[in-house]
Amino acid sequence: MVRRAWDISFPAEPKELAGLRRVIRSHLALWGLADTVRDAQLCATELVTNVMRHVGVGTPTRLAVSMSGSRLRLEVCDPEIRALPTPGPVAEGHERGRGLMLVEGVAERWGVVLRGDSKVTWCELATGLRSSVDHVAGPQVAKAEALLGLVGLASRTERAAQGPQSVAQAEEAAIDVIADLLHWLRAHGCDPDSALARAQMHFEAELPEAV
Repeated sequence: MVRRAWDISFPAEPKELAGLRRVIRSHLALWGLADTVRDAQLCATELVTNVMRHVGVGTPTRLAVSMSGSRLRLEVCDPEIRALPTPGPVAEGHERGRGLMLVEGVAERWGVVLRGDSKVTWCELATGLRSSVDHVAGPQVAKAEALLGLVGLASRTERAAQGPQSVAQAEEAAIDVIADLLHWLRAHGCDPDSALARAQMHFEAELPEAV
């Protein structure tokens, strides 16, 4: 799983936040990081809200997302370099500082970098991966890899020794297995369409909830 860094530029405005959360959810789903979506959305929302509150609504802003080893890294860049964000005690009824405390609560670490004419506030989230190209483990994934191994698709350990295998090749092998299982169901008097629908329901029910 190769996770290429990406970024998006936008004005720091309230109406942009929902779209920003959707973009994050979409990209992290493609990266196989569904478990990290909620925290990533929270951090991005709070960091951009911090720009709106302390720099100004409409400020040109950029969100960059990448992998930092096994961690997911979010960077929010804005042109204000005079005031550095700092978390602190939040008085009841006051919002100042609350956003960074939320970020601090879910991120493994965070910080600020000054780059001449801009400031980058960043945070890194745990993903449960062993490296930036690892995939999330789990009992369903383990069973699928064992099944694919039986039909000749090398295991992750074997692939690591032999060199990377393309995602397209692995996808075709998985599709072949699904097709063979549908033939098996039909041969035994079962309805393949009904089985697919039930499998989709099981798959969606086991996905982590993402806002």
